[in-house]
Amino acid sequence: MDKTHFITKDLAESAFLYASGKKLIKTENVGRRIFFAFDNKDECEKLSSKFWQNEATIKAKGYADAFRTIKDLVFNQI
Repeated sequence: MDKTHFITKDLAESAFLYASGKKLIKTENVGRRIFFAFDNKDECEKLSSKFWQNEATIKAKGYADAFRTIKDLVFNQI
């Protein structure tokens, strides 16, 4: 994966970034793990920090929809 992308393996974080409007570039299987690559690394890092510090706000329905989308991507690759 490209070092200019934000990479995570966390489903919840991925769903949050996706629901926040960040573009999912690709997914990659590495062993039994799936990694998600998002565009605009700097913005994603800021959002990720807010997510993990429990300072992020997002609409619940948008997050739930994004979580289902991310989860579907995972199950389609297994």
